[in-house]
Amino acid sequence: MAQVVLKDVSKVYNGGVKAVDQVSFEAQDREFLVLVGPSGCGKSTTLRMVAGLEEISEGRVYIGDRLVNEVPAKDRNIAMVFQNYALYPHMTVYENMAFGLKLRKYPRPEIETRVKEAAEILGIKELLHRRPAEISGGERQRVAVGRAIVRKPAVFLFDEPLSNLDAKMRVQMRTELNKLHIRLQTTMIYVTHDQVEAMTLGNRIIVMKDGIIHQIADPIMLYDHPVNKFVAGFIGNPPMNFMQGRIFRMDGKFYFDEGNFKVRLVDEMGPKVAVYEGKSVIFGIRSEDIYDKLFVSMAPPENIVKASVEIIEPMGAEVYLYMRTKRHTFIARVGGHDRPEVNQDIDMVFDMSRVHFFDPETEKTII
Repeated sequence: MAQVVLKDVSKVYNGGVKAVDQVSFEAQDREFLVLVGPSGCGKSTTLRMVAGLEEISEGRVYIGDRLVNEVPAKDRNIAMVFQNYALYPHMTVYENMAFGLKLRKYPRPEIETRVKEAAEILGIKELLHRRPAEISGGERQRVAVGRAIVRKPAVFLFDEPLSNLDAKMRVQMRTELNKLHIRLQTTMIYVTHDQVEAMTLGNRIIVMKDGIIHQIADPIMLYDHPVNKFVAGFIGNPPMNFMQGRIFRMDGKFYFDEGNFKVRLVDEMGPKVAVYEGKSVIFGIRSEDIYDKLFVSMAPPENIVKASVEIIEPMGAEVYLYMRTKRHTFIARVGGHDRPEVNQDIDMVFDMSRVHFFDPETEKTII
């Protein structure tokens, strides 16, 4: 087992384009660490530098206690699983999984033992004599993972391995990868653009944008305490609602004025927003913290917002309501029994104990 440490790692391509900028983090021994961010944020490039598939422009990469900047990929004791399965079509599943071990001159009995053990873990024993064209996409992905498992590496690297699967199979494979990590107790670093994958798989998550790390935290900390507007909007589904407005004080209480409505802040927020009194701020609230007043008893009058329903999206157990004030749109996630009419004006209750505020210039979190 091994930890992976990056210290001030950068990747600069010809022409001066900096894909990764001074990235530092540590994947602890036996941790499932996820790198997440939009396309082009540098997450896959970072992973490929750990793997030895991309040259490091600046900084240092350690696997265990070993500096691996100049170590070839084949000698880093890592295994990588890609988005494309990259299976040999003319070989059976068994031969695909055994191929890397044969290249490394492992004895035949050990190869057979390792392949059968991996197949047992992944539930593909009955597929060992089939070829890739004869199995499904999800089964091919399991074979690709199995090919990595048989090597018993110190570190597993996953580069968006579920992107080619349908929605149902992605959910199933997420569960299988979680079980795999628990069973193998090996360090895993996983790259994805899907924040749902990140939240459900990672012990900790690294959120990246434009080659820079914005926040490293466990899933709940990221969700409840984002460091800036980007993280707040990227983590969560539906994304956090944002509205521009200003902070003002009346009768010793602080309020947020959106221009079309005013809502009162909880008293505990007062000291943090006091310096923004009379100034513009960005107000953030998640969809599940907005309720239809019809289903809320004893709603504080100062937390009620009237808005018009634009779109209704039934999701089964819940409904997404796309709402509009005169200045902003927002999404409310309500119970499946709540079905107002399109263009209907309804009163919504904002849970002001769960809101966030961001500086409009730096976009850093105020609360």
